[in-house]
Amino acid sequence: MVPQTSATRPGLSYADIVDLADKAPLVANVRIRNIIILKPEQAGTVPQGHRRLYLEADVTGLIRGEGGISPTVAYLYDAPLDARGKLPKLKKAQVILFARPGGRPGEIQLIAPDAQIPATPGEVERVKQILSALVAPDAPPRILGLGDAFHVAGTIAGEGETQIFLRTENGTPVSLSILRRPGQGPRWAVALGEIVDEAARPPEPGSLLWYRLACSLPPALPPRAVRTLSITDAEAAQTDYRLVLDALGSCGRTRTAA
Repeated sequence: MVPQTSATRPGLSYADIVDLADKAPLVANVRIRNIIILKPEQAGTVPQGHRRLYLEADVTGLIRGEGGISPTVAYLYDAPLDARGKLPKLKKAQVILFARPGGRPGEIQLIAPDAQIPATPGEVERVKQILSALVAPDAPPRILGLGDAFHVAGTIAGEGETQIFLRTENGTPVSLSILRRPGQGPRWAVALGEIVDEAARPPEPGSLLWYRLACSLPPALPPRAVRTLSITDAEAAQTDYRLVLDALGSCGRTRTAA
């Protein structure tokens, strides 16, 4: 098994949990029942301020895993030491693991150094909701980048419309539209499909579509996206794109682990 550093720290954001859930083929609720502190000659290279542990845990609930999971799992864990150099109290701790199958039956590997979080009732429910959204038939696709942008100025000052196409992992059409009318605030929407209709709206903050946009869109339109536009229209498209980014707000990632 490949060792991992995983803190059971609370307070991960919605985006943090989606980052973990989106990459984990196995998500399980487990109760740690056995802890073995590896000797230095067994542990190999361990991050400063950590001790490498071999953990065994009982699976109390499989949240995601098409191939199932062993009732008992084992994995390596680099536990952070406190200010006194003591290990955290992990015996009998209930945690959620984001993992992949290991090399042998019953072994798993955490997908990231922090892919272990406290299994509070609220966190378990949040993880379940996120995973349900990820596998829903109408789940928004992963955003790879920006495609072409177009801008059409209106016949009077302050009027115009911008449409920006996004590149997606599965090729599903996704586009942003920004509409400006004199005497009205600008309106924008995201469309999942070929046609932008009146039903298109901005995504709800904290939704999977919001995450896909807020955590994937670049900070500005690349020159390639506006290559066919005049300078004036390209500037208008850039302004409208910034409007979208400001409305989406920060992605909210807090994780620093690789």
